[in-house]
Amino acid sequence: MSQAPDPAIASYIMTVFSSTQFVTGLGLGVVVGVLLMSRRANKDSPCSPRDEDESETEDSSDGGGEEDRVDDDIKLILVVRNDLKMGKGKAAAQCAHAAVQAYQRVKAGKPKTLRAWERNGQPKIVVKCESEKDLIELAKRSKELHLTTSIIKDAGRTQIAAGSRTVLGVGPGPARYVDEVTRHLKLY
Repeated sequence: MSQAPDPAIASYIMTVFSSTQFVTGLGLGVVVGVLLMSRRANKDSPCSPRDEDESETEDSSDGGGEEDRVDDDIKLILVVRNDLKMGKGKAAAQCAHAAVQAYQRVKAGKPKTLRAWERNGQPKIVVKCESEKDLIELAKRSKELHLTTSIIKDAGRTQIAAGSRTVLGVGPGPARYVDEVTRHLKLY
């Protein structure tokens, strides 16, 4: 005939079993964390094969070899068309589209530039231009300097006609080159 276990013994066994599970889980978590961190460190290493094999497109390069430029100040300038008279919320949404597109382009073509921009706090400055013609000229100059260049066209669902060019992203790229394109523009 079996007796019911003493509640104190049962409680002790459960505590030991739970502690063992906790310690085991914690240990496994630490090991997995270390492995993931070391894997990421290897991927971000300056000698990563991904960086060596990277090809650059016209829209996502920033003036030649990155090796000598990754220590530069890196920034992104968002140029808003002032003549469209967009509301502040609309302009903010269009700037967000430009920032996301610029991020995607620099991530795909210039990972070292992206990391430098992220280390510097991802500086973003919003300025204005007065016309679509100005916006197109700025984009052309940006491309000539091999900077990441992003032009946003509106979908036309709210305030602006479909296909209107609303915002230009210049960069992220070395500040000295970005400034060549945008230094004359006033803050938005």
